[in-house]
Amino acid sequence: MILSEYIDHTLLSPTATIDDIKTLCKEAILHNFYAICVNGSHVKLAKQELRNSNIRIAAVVGFPLGASTVATKVFEAKEAINNGADEIDMVINIGLLKSNDFDAITEEIKIIKSSIGNNILKVIFENCYLNNNDIKKACKASIIGKADFIKTSTGFGTNGATKEDVILMKKEVGEAIKIKASGGIKDHKTALEYINLGISRIGTSSGIKIITNN
Repeated sequence: MILSEYIDHTLLSPTATIDDIKTLCKEAILHNFYAICVNGSHVKLAKQELRNSNIRIAAVVGFPLGASTVATKVFEAKEAINNGADEIDMVINIGLLKSNDFDAITEEIKIIKSSIGNNILKVIFENCYLNNNDIKKACKASIIGKADFIKTSTGFGTNGATKEDVILMKKEVGEAIKIKASGGIKDHKTALEYINLGISRIGTSSGIKIITNN
């Protein structure tokens, strides 16, 4: 196992500067992370900085609240792909999920996945606001909607990834869909624990610390 290949090296701070994004890209190349994850406005810059590498670019959509309209999320996703993103990390409409509008959240995922073609779609649940039943419904909707990944958290909610939630998500989706754990994963030991639970990707701003075990 190569730990760096699990890492989405992430910088989503509203105060991230051009120099910060350039540094993120340089670090991703140096440590051979799988991808970087940035806000949509930074995708063009990241694409330029990563032009001679195999590092993928993930862009967030509907971030961090998930409350944008479907049309807005589709526009964001398409623009990010057109600007050079390879993957989309989209926040689910949490309010509709909590309202038990299963058809609406399923359709949202389906439409956004369709709009980006063969590019990877990760659906962010924001588990800190959800109960187990909500998580189960979001898992089912993500499978029906043809998402590629489900993701625990934005990192901007009241809590990040938990092992209990990942165990539940894995139980619900099996091998049908991959899982990304994000939020609060800051050290080597914790990263390995999540990998052993069956996740395929880790979203973190602590990637260097994780892989160097410092």
